[in-house]
Amino acid sequence: MGDGLTAANGGRVVTPGLRRAPPHERIIEVARDLFCRDGIHATGIDRILTEAGASKMTLYGRFGSKEALVREVLAREGAEWRETFFALIEEAGPDPADQLRATVPALRTWFEGARFYGCPFMNAAAEHTKGSGGGEAWLREMTTQHHAAIIAVLAGLAQAAGHAEPRMMARQILLVLDGAIAALMVSGDDSVLDVAARNLRAVLLAG
Repeated sequence: MGDGLTAANGGRVVTPGLRRAPPHERIIEVARDLFCRDGIHATGIDRILTEAGASKMTLYGRFGSKEALVREVLAREGAEWRETFFALIEEAGPDPADQLRATVPALRTWFEGARFYGCPFMNAAAEHTKGSGGGEAWLREMTTQHHAAIIAVLAGLAQAAGHAEPRMMARQILLVLDGAIAALMVSGDDSVLDVAARNLRAVLLAG
């Protein structure tokens, strides 16, 4: 996903391209890095503004609140993740069955990249449900929309591949993917992906 920030000696520096961006874009990109890496609650507005070189006037004038900034960050993270993920499985070729089999390898490419922090929606939901009795309705809605967009593509591939229940197949595949992402976040062990690949094969054969 986005790489407007470059790690240097354990910290972050704003790249020249991002430094020339409008202040509100710098705020979004810095917030994306910090929210995903360090957590939403652990990242204060002052830290974002300092690293982005932007003012509170810009932040509140453009977004209105930290919650609105979080929503913008999640929307961008989700859109970029889906675009990248779908592009990766399309590289498997035109056969929809091959593309479905490529879903776990696509996760491996993401995991082995420079910016793996897990699913931003899972991470945000985990933060917002701690002690809050269920979390924020807007966050659940965004997560549902993110999953629905993934399921729609997977179901289309499953139907084209001749599976009897394409939407059920898509939900099963997404469950394998979500489980792998969560396990990778907890363990950091890439052998999780070998297990996920085996589970995916079983799901596809059963359907």
